[in-house]
Amino acid sequence: MQNERRRSSRRRGRRSPLATVALIALGLVFTGTGYTLFTASSSSDGAAAASQESVEEGKKLFAANCATCHGMALQGTEAGPTLIGVGAASVDFQVGTGRMPLSNTGPQAPEKPVLFDDDQVQALADYVASVSPGPAQPDEQYLDAAGDATRGAELFRINCAMCHNVAGAGGALTEGKYAPSLQGTSAKHIYEAMVTGPQNMPVFNDANLTPEDKRDIITALKYNETNPSPGGFELGSLGPVAEGMFAWIFGLGAIIALTVWITARSN
Repeated sequence: MQNERRRSSRRRGRRSPLATVALIALGLVFTGTGYTLFTASSSSDGAAAASQESVEEGKKLFAANCATCHGMALQGTEAGPTLIGVGAASVDFQVGTGRMPLSNTGPQAPEKPVLFDDDQVQALADYVASVSPGPAQPDEQYLDAAGDATRGAELFRINCAMCHNVAGAGGALTEGKYAPSLQGTSAKHIYEAMVTGPQNMPVFNDANLTPEDKRDIITALKYNETNPSPGGFELGSLGPVAEGMFAWIFGLGAIIALTVWITARSN
């Protein structure tokens, strides 16, 4: 009886091999978690510092180049609209395409040579977004032009072609306004235009066109840029107006010239 009690007490005091394995695994988990949290906090502090430096630079650039029209607090003035809520995407598009700062007043701001370099454009976007957040700049994964070109072409015809032309060559609007050509426009600026709605363009948020939809549209536009027209000479891709003018001027002109030549020969 006493021997059985001794054996049972030994069993209770003996540590299972699984307990040792569990303790080692638990220690590794805590060590890995602590290391991950430490490195993540260090990298986020560095990113925040870089962002703050960019914001400060953008604030100086804004005060020197933009505040006259848009106000020191982005509130807008009689010379320019408010920038409250426009976000980094709008600033990157307007400044990155040279539309801003505006050179002169008109029906809309035309694209022109960019006044700032890429870092300065980013600094302005960071500053405006820090004061009043809005639509952010797109992720790189949506700008690779590697989506579904066929689906993108269909979405473009439904949502964009009535202004920009089915080939993206642009078109005239009312009161001297126009939809610009999309040939040569960067994927980033196309995406930003869709989410911010510059000039007379409507806003296509993620409820209207998902980021994947926008990626497909960009893919279709870039495909058209890199592939020649299967129909031959494009005539500026301006559609039936240019084609009809070509037929009237050159077609009828050739018929008239031939008639005059035949008449002259007969005389």
